[in-house]
Amino acid sequence: MTTPTPSRGRRRAPSRIERAAGRAAALQKPRVILALLLLLALTCVMLLDGYLRAEVGGDQRVRTGASSGKVPDKILDGGPILTFRGGRATTVSVPSKTIALTFDDGPNPTWTPQVLKILDQYDVPGTFFLVGSMVSRYPGIVKSMVEQGNEVGIHTFTHVDLSYQSDARVNREMQQTQLALAGAAGITTTLFRAPYSSETDAIDNYSWPVYQKLGKEGYTSVFVDTDSDDWKKPGVSKIIKWATPKKNKGASVLFHDAGGERSQTIKALPTYIKKMKAKGYTFTTISGVVEKQSAAGRAAAASTGSTKDQAGTGAAEAGTAGGTAGTGTGTGTGTGSGTGTGTDSSSLPGGTVPNGESAPNSGTGGTGGSSGAGGSGGTGGSGTSTAVRRLQAAHRTATGMTLYEGKALIVAVAIAEWALPVLSYLLLVVGIAVMGRFGMMLLIARRHYRQRNKRRFSWGPTVTGPVSVIVPAYNEKECIANTLESLAQSTHPIEILVVDDGSTDGTSEIARAAADKLGMTNVRVLRQENAGKPAALNNGVRNATYDIVIMMDGDTVFEPDAVHQLVQPFADPEVGAVAGNAKVGNRNTVIGAWQHIEYVMGFNLDRRMYDLLRCMPTIPGAIGAFRRDAVLQVGGMSEDTLAEDTDITIAMHRAGWRVVYQEHAKAWTEAPGSLKQLWSQRYRWSYGTMQALWKHRKSLTDKGPSGRFGRVGMPLVVLFQIVTPVFAPLIDVFTVYSMIFVDFEAALLAWLAVLGIQLACAAYAFRLDKEQYRYLLMMPLQQLAYRQMMYLVLIHSCITALTGGRLRWQKLKRTGEVGTPAGVSG
Repeated sequence: MTTPTPSRGRRRAPSRIERAAGRAAALQKPRVILALLLLLALTCVMLLDGYLRAEVGGDQRVRTGASSGKVPDKILDGGPILTFRGGRATTVSVPSKTIALTFDDGPNPTWTPQVLKILDQYDVPGTFFLVGSMVSRYPGIVKSMVEQGNEVGIHTFTHVDLSYQSDARVNREMQQTQLALAGAAGITTTLFRAPYSSETDAIDNYSWPVYQKLGKEGYTSVFVDTDSDDWKKPGVSKIIKWATPKKNKGASVLFHDAGGERSQTIKALPTYIKKMKAKGYTFTTISGVVEKQSAAGRAAAASTGSTKDQAGTGAAEAGTAGGTAGTGTGTGTGTGSGTGTGTDSSSLPGGTVPNGESAPNSGTGGTGGSSGAGGSGGTGGSGTSTAVRRLQAAHRTATGMTLYEGKALIVAVAIAEWALPVLSYLLLVVGIAVMGRFGMMLLIARRHYRQRNKRRFSWGPTVTGPVSVIVPAYNEKECIANTLESLAQSTHPIEILVVDDGSTDGTSEIARAAADKLGMTNVRVLRQENAGKPAALNNGVRNATYDIVIMMDGDTVFEPDAVHQLVQPFADPEVGAVAGNAKVGNRNTVIGAWQHIEYVMGFNLDRRMYDLLRCMPTIPGAIGAFRRDAVLQVGGMSEDTLAEDTDITIAMHRAGWRVVYQEHAKAWTEAPGSLKQLWSQRYRWSYGTMQALWKHRKSLTDKGPSGRFGRVGMPLVVLFQIVTPVFAPLIDVFTVYSMIFVDFEAALLAWLAVLGIQLACAAYAFRLDKEQYRYLLMMPLQQLAYRQMMYLVLIHSCITALTGGRLRWQKLKRTGEVGTPAGVSG
């Protein structure tokens, strides 16, 4: 006998709506992440640009009067080129009748090309100590500089006094500048000049450890013999005088090709070069100086009968750039010959290379030899020992990740350099639009208020006939009783249709019980399967008895005269729909107060403006009235969009009906009580509005009165509710940017000025609505937190719209804390 397998309990299969909701939820997370990534990208671009634009000032010491007791006397009294060969500090002086022409703080798009043109015209090489941030902004200038035969060195990335900085910051300044050079010209360098440095006797106990650290890493530090002080703008004649070495001595001469207005430098440079050449001076680079001293050292060693090893050692003592010869193969480009072995090749320029980059030319030279000028080459060296290569001995060919990261940096900076001007123009447009909107709202709102509150103003004969009130409800057990209680106090005859959209919490039973308790015989409860709010409203319209239908939310509480006030505009036969004045009932929390300000200032001021312009875009779902025939004429409440109220409002305009705002018809609604619920609601609103605008895009070409919304309303809604808010974060981002990188005080004052304008607008809106001003105390915090969230919601909605996402009507959690109007007034 076969025993049947007992049946197992099965989980209920999800409904179609549940499956759709699940798919929608799965789609939203990536879109939220994408929105946040876009915001992060914008922030990174701003920060990168701000970092690159750190101001470069005149060359002057940041710290003065510091002791130099820890610095060896031979360094303080030595030449302007400092190396740490084998861990031992050595200085090199510039030979007599020789000038190493050096330029600091560049490149600059105005002055550096002029300097390069002068150097090329007089066939003079220069050594440029470049600021990394400027290199990354103007890579083309650096590439031309190197191709012209000039030598480059590091002047840090942000022109900072390194003696103040941590080891990590020092490393970052050097590495970032090397990356910028790699991306701009395909090289790195072993030369370094510290910002605010001068002669070697100015080295103190704070800066000395920095030079020691960099020396161990393979850098040669370069100082000044003679300073033109051109940054002081003393005049051309004084610049030339101060740049001239004394008694035919050699010198490392300092000029500037950036860091300020350099027209005097440009005028002085040709005259200076001609003067020095006339005196018999030759011009070279820092590597050229080292080569000359190396050659002199070898010659002196040879004249005393020294061995080749001693010659190599003598060259090292003179600061030779190249590694000494050895047997075998290497990458040296030295000009000497021989097979002797020498000491280590870490002297710079030309020894051990920072970042481990390769020398620019490889050949069969001495072991460990690099491209330094003057290195004693190995037997049969085949490297290209041209004059240009000798003058650029400190350069190394960037390879591997250094090259790729450098190019990536240049691309990132180019994007930032392009994006910031574009964003600045957008900021200007947004700023004008925002200020224009404020001005327009204030002027039109005042006119609207004066017009509608005149004693003689009337819509026509008083409307006294009964109307139908439709209350769509889905799981509104906390609120439905309060809603019915408020309607029971209505001063206007009504019938009430509660349409239960498949509630699972007993909403319909609670509604019937509340009606019985209040003795309301004018209440009908209609039940339907869950199909969404538009379907519930359409069900109510079909079952309505009267020609005017009022639609409200299941969590909304009407004031006693709200219905009577709301239906009076229908005395005008041209009016097809009326928007009421929705107010936040739960305003005593921070989130509630923020929304209260938004409702009064944003929604109601906007509605006054749109009413007078006859292009009202939305009748609020909390309180709105329609002619029943007009609703049926446009096909009822559509399920095509999430903003069914905006959808039908635009449809009414296109059908030729007039839509107006009735400020005296007030209803109290329960606003979202948490940030999550608020995000969900506003996301649905903004996305639904976009759907409705896209659905009715043909209204732009509608003719006659029906096309007024397309000609006036749609451009205003797109500009003020989509475009401007999407780009409005630029105002805040630029404010923060200005506070950090430009002028904190000025930026703060500008932000406070804008806040003051908004506060004035809000105060006027509160005055028109007779609201208490105390809630405006929350406005500064609203601008800092709430507004940013609304921007993100809108950006999220735009991304959803662009990616073709779909959402369903979402149910917010209610608390029922908004009671009868008497309990929430004020």
